[in-house]
Amino acid sequence: MFELLFYLAPTLIIAGAGYFAFRLVHRARRISRTWEHGLTAEARCLRMYTTTSGGGGDTSVHTSVHRVYEYTTREGAQVRFEEVGGPATVLEGDFVTVRYLPEQPRLATAIPPSRGRLATESGCLLAFLGLIVVFSLGFMAVAHSMFAEAGDLMP
Repeated sequence: MFELLFYLAPTLIIAGAGYFAFRLVHRARRISRTWEHGLTAEARCLRMYTTTSGGGGDTSVHTSVHRVYEYTTREGAQVRFEEVGGPATVLEGDFVTVRYLPEQPRLATAIPPSRGRLATESGCLLAFLGLIVVFSLGFMAVAHSMFAEAGDLMP
């Protein structure tokens, strides 16, 4: 029963890494599709704010910039959406070009097309998640060999 912990924890970590990899690929494909096939519209940055995380003890602080945009689709619908990141030069009140898919106007993006950057970011994050999976599998293999070697010596 004690040995189960050494298999269960890495399995949960692998499942979590798989979930994040799925979400990462889904996001990258959605943004790429929006850049390729999306319509453009002029949007206004209505609001800009930051959120912070970390900073407890000796950990570093991570700051994310959020922007709220509003634009009008070609059909005349007003759409408001929030996006994390984007160009650092965009401030409240600025007008930017957004790209959106007509079937999903709330999933618009103000990030200018940069396929190389998107591929690099996604690739690096997928490689990191792959390392987590490999490390977890290695941990499980070492734990299995230790338990097999110990045999009946374990309590």
